[in-house]
Amino acid sequence: MPYLVRMHAFADLLEGLLFTPGRNAKLARLRAYLAATPDPCRGWAVAALCGELALPSVTPARIRGLVEDRVDPTLFRLSYDYVGDLAETVALIWPGGGTGAPSLSDVVADLAGAGPVEAGKRIAVLCDLMGPSERLALVKLATGGMRVGVSARLVRTALAGMAEAHPGRSLERIEELWFGLEPPYTALFDWLDGGPEPDVDLALAFRPAMLANPLDETRLGEMDPADYVAEWKWDGIRIQATALGGERRLYTRTGDEISAAFPDVMDSMTWQGTVDGELLVVRDGTVAPFADLQKRLGRKRVGRKTLTDSPAHLRLYDLLHDGTEDLRTRPLVDRRARLLDWFATHGPERTDLSEDVAFETWEGLATLRAGARATGQEGLMLKRRDAPYTGGRPMGPWFKWKRDPLSADCVMVYAQRGHGKRSSFYSDFTFAAWRDGAAGPELVPVGKAYSGFTDEELGQLDKWVRANTVERYGPVRAVKPEVVLEVAFDAIQRSARHKSGVAMRFPRIKRIRWDKPAAEADRLTTLQGLIAE
Repeated sequence: MPYLVRMHAFADLLEGLLFTPGRNAKLARLRAYLAATPDPCRGWAVAALCGELALPSVTPARIRGLVEDRVDPTLFRLSYDYVGDLAETVALIWPGGGTGAPSLSDVVADLAGAGPVEAGKRIAVLCDLMGPSERLALVKLATGGMRVGVSARLVRTALAGMAEAHPGRSLERIEELWFGLEPPYTALFDWLDGGPEPDVDLALAFRPAMLANPLDETRLGEMDPADYVAEWKWDGIRIQATALGGERRLYTRTGDEISAAFPDVMDSMTWQGTVDGELLVVRDGTVAPFADLQKRLGRKRVGRKTLTDSPAHLRLYDLLHDGTEDLRTRPLVDRRARLLDWFATHGPERTDLSEDVAFETWEGLATLRAGARATGQEGLMLKRRDAPYTGGRPMGPWFKWKRDPLSADCVMVYAQRGHGKRSSFYSDFTFAAWRDGAAGPELVPVGKAYSGFTDEELGQLDKWVRANTVERYGPVRAVKPEVVLEVAFDAIQRSARHKSGVAMRFPRIKRIRWDKPAAEADRLTTLQGLIAE
């Protein structure tokens, strides 16, 4: 297969995933690409889609500089403002383009050994060789911004689908092996084709997390309360902590390692085993707002002050491995009993147990749930007593029964172009609440949302933004403060990072209030009154 076809196939894959709706259709595209593409190109494609392709960090600003060296800067900026996506703009506006594009693996090899400045020069050379589709793929590779509507787990699901003729090559097994595999995953593909399993030490492997489905309350009449245990749903991040063979790891629920950001937790993991639970910040026995935990996420190094001000803590739900035995096939009640014994034996620091919530009827549990916000919980988890620990999101064993969301009427003040299939629409909306200013009532931003509306409503909002823009800031437009959005959110907390002093948790647009005057939108004091102190 010629090199050009290989790179063009990857570009076609990205564009296809970007504009293909539906999980099954995306899976079909992924499987077709993986089946038709040889090694190592398909391995590098998998790494790129899973966010594990380690290339030099080429910033969008450097990419913009490369383009403005070749194209009138004003024309480029106007084009970027219209298109809304950097990779797509570069792909279309870059002058010329040949037919000598190298393979995906050669592009990776060319960029991998270069520093940021040299990588920029090589990208310019590659863009001269490529057509628009390949340039689009190249810029996405170079900036690390795939954003084509697929998760790493969906890619691994597609990999599992390649091995239907070979037993034992399940999604769960792939995810267990994943942490010990490296791009371009040649050993993995050999195994999927019927060869030997990759030689991976599974002592510190990530065990695929078991996830819950949202509870449809109409189903409660079909469920026997005696079959379930209930736990509070805490407002942190789901983690898996493993300490075996003298080494330790801390993973998110998707298998991303976050050990470096939590050295205080790592130092406390003097036990043996693998536990499932929630990572929180806890001060004097009280769970701190999620914003305090968020300060530590994504960091490679944490300062002493942060460690002191935001001490990390593990609240455990489950025991997956007790140091000698894998417990995942056992029923929940057995694992829970083993967890209690394990905890009593080890008594680890910075760690406690998520206690069961006692109940006899769904009505009684609903009453407890109604008080979740006042006590700082997100809601409840329901888990079948007899359920094994199964990776993924099986229907039936676990449910999350979240508290009802809060809502507020806010005024749209900014709109930004979306990404992917929304790159031609203004779909990301910043909204504000009223407060008393020096010159009278003024609007201060309190959040940003890009979901909750239909495609038809998106078209209406986009049309309104274009007709009511008052200022432009690149891809962002300031608009007349006239449209009221009813915004739903899970919680609100104080935040020194925002001018308003507050930050919403998971905001989404519930309704467009075309009927409501902007002057009647909510005040900042109303939102401040919703903060759980």
